[in-house]
Amino acid sequence: MATDYLLFVHGVHTRFRSTPAGYADELFNYIKGGIGNSSRSLEKIVIYWGDINDEQECQLYRAYEASPHWKRFWFREFRQKVMLQFAGDAALYLSRYVGSKVADRIKDQALEYLSDSSEGDRLHLVTHSMGAVILFDILFSHRWDDPSIPGYKSVNAIRSVIFGVSPNPMQGIKLGSITTMGSPIAIFSLMDVDQSVQEATNAQSHVSTHDITPRLEQLLLSLYQAMNAKLPWRNFAHPGDPMAYPLATLLPYLVDGESQYLDVEDVVIRPTHLPDFLLGLFSQTPLALIRLRAAHSSYWHSQQVADKLAQTIDQAVEPLEAYAGAR
Repeated sequence: MATDYLLFVHGVHTRFRSTPAGYADELFNYIKGGIGNSSRSLEKIVIYWGDINDEQECQLYRAYEASPHWKRFWFREFRQKVMLQFAGDAALYLSRYVGSKVADRIKDQALEYLSDSSEGDRLHLVTHSMGAVILFDILFSHRWDDPSIPGYKSVNAIRSVIFGVSPNPMQGIKLGSITTMGSPIAIFSLMDVDQSVQEATNAQSHVSTHDITPRLEQLLLSLYQAMNAKLPWRNFAHPGDPMAYPLATLLPYLVDGESQYLDVEDVVIRPTHLPDFLLGLFSQTPLALIRLRAAHSSYWHSQQVADKLAQTIDQAVEPLEAYAGAR
């Protein structure tokens, strides 16, 4: 029986002291309950990296507390538990030192599953918040190409088991879909190379080491040729989540100008705590700010997200026979 692997990658501000890998259990169980195709099995792969930055963030907070002016600052708890973790995770990941540790964690937690995948298996990427930026950086960014840097071996090992990604683009498990939830990837697209600049440079040079566009384009092209179908990309956005942005109008502009390879759909999550007639009023009040954190984490508990993902997995295209030997 062929297997659909769901690879979950959480984002910033995710901390669990016990059963850290359990953050995806509720959503996975909802998805599993909605699958209608009994000819395929479902397997979860849960990546947890939320504890990697703990030491650095604690050191930074102790430095804040040492300031004689710290007690005069407003929203100290918010600064410590929200802003420091949100901004800290993002900033520290972009450093190669912490980024390499995250790459090591993903390799250790994912490869034991993906290395044993069989012909006809598919991989579905389910990312939350900064998790999409991290995973795409590891899969496609040029900043990991130097064999002498920390993280190079882990990144190469991850890339080698996914079809369409160098160093073995014609081998590995094929993607069945991509899911982004509360994703700021639209903002991080600002690091991508401007096409007019890229076309003016030599094909062997790269304007930005963080640019993911060229390799993402190659992955999509390889998948399209292998599957003869567009790759489903579902982007979930809670209207009260400040990290969530629409992607359906952005992604074709970045990597698929004629929408040949991607089937992108933005899905706006309906807040469940208010009736429809109050949503418009509530969204314009200070109370909406209080629920930012709840909105940003709501996807993990959403039946709406699970139902849409189950439908997407059921409808995902299976590899053509002509490419069955590419594994």
